[in-house]
Amino acid sequence: MRRRAVGTVQRRTLTATALGAAGLLLVGCTAAGQAGSGSDAGPGEDQAVKVGLVYSRTGLLAAYGKQYRDGFMAGLDHATKGTGKAGGHPIEVTEQDDAGDPGKAVSAAKNLIGKGYKVLAGTTDSGVALQMAPLAAQNKVLYVNGPAATDALTGINTYTFRSGRQSYQDILTAGTMLGDPKGKKVTVLAQDSTFGQANVAAVKAVLGAEGATVGSVLAPPSATDLTPFARQVKAGAPDLVFVAWAGATAPALWTALDQQGVLSAGKVVTGLAGTASYPVFGAAGAKVSFLAHYFPGAGGGNAVEKAMIDGVTKAGGTPDLFSTDGFTAAQMIVRAVEEGSATDTAAMVKALEGWSFDGVKGKQQVRAEDHALVQPMFVARLVGAGAAAKPELVSTQPMDAVAPPAKPSAG
Repeated sequence: MRRRAVGTVQRRTLTATALGAAGLLLVGCTAAGQAGSGSDAGPGEDQAVKVGLVYSRTGLLAAYGKQYRDGFMAGLDHATKGTGKAGGHPIEVTEQDDAGDPGKAVSAAKNLIGKGYKVLAGTTDSGVALQMAPLAAQNKVLYVNGPAATDALTGINTYTFRSGRQSYQDILTAGTMLGDPKGKKVTVLAQDSTFGQANVAAVKAVLGAEGATVGSVLAPPSATDLTPFARQVKAGAPDLVFVAWAGATAPALWTALDQQGVLSAGKVVTGLAGTASYPVFGAAGAKVSFLAHYFPGAGGGNAVEKAMIDGVTKAGGTPDLFSTDGFTAAQMIVRAVEEGSATDTAAMVKALEGWSFDGVKGKQQVRAEDHALVQPMFVARLVGAGAAAKPELVSTQPMDAVAPPAKPSAG
């Protein structure tokens, strides 16, 4: 019988989201001795494995947090074959709301570790993840990150794993639409913010290193008339325009790009976000190419994807962009307990390193040397407009073709 303890902290305050790298807050924990790797000295089969799910239940990324959480519960049901147990041990899940605030996340994690939790999962925001990872290493607990995509988590320490993709995989997928980057011109169109500048840096690091000339057009986040910036992009005559944009001005941006002929002049690529974003593109959506981490149906209807979609839907949720991250995290945690240990974190880590498995997106692998999750990525287009807009798969990029470079773990 499944046992689930739910201890959710809800906050009303919306906090700003740190999307790029954040300074590491190295915090101590009075429970460090309790939470070490320990030994698996014959725990009874009924000894529960306590999992702390720390994610954005409220805050700016709450919609993504819900997708992750719904996927996790569906994945736990699937991976345990409906028993709620792994290796005979009940999996107890306690939910904690970080509201996108690193301080709240660290406080919640320290509290859980102090109560003997050996497994932490979740994390919707990259700034939060970069504070959770060192905490996991200090206390030797397994940490399975969620949708937070910052590349800095890969190889950060022995105890940190990914259940989703990272930014490098996004950029490599965009690069497949450029062909051979050598000698090509790429323009990054973004807001002049931490998020926008991070995308410029990522494109330079990936496509620039392969021979492309990478420039940028950055608009003030407060700008509402975006026509001048669209004209600037058009005047540069790039081979590829990579758009990284967030916020309420997105509809105006896509209208301006369409009106100024940017969408007809060359290849324009952006990331496909969740279902709620599809109407934002309006008539311009049909002229844009999308790199996609996931959308329902992208996996080709494989058995695992079907299980996720059915599980989320049955529970009253809606499968979406980050449902797969939660589902994959549950698969990984069940694997860590069944093939590793219910109490020994080192054994959990060893059970995950190098593991290849069938996931929602298809065949995936936890790379042993740095814990990157090597996985397929997708190219999509939108068909229809407004509320009728929906993604259609154009191609699947094999996991090895969009794998980030290996980075040895920092220990």
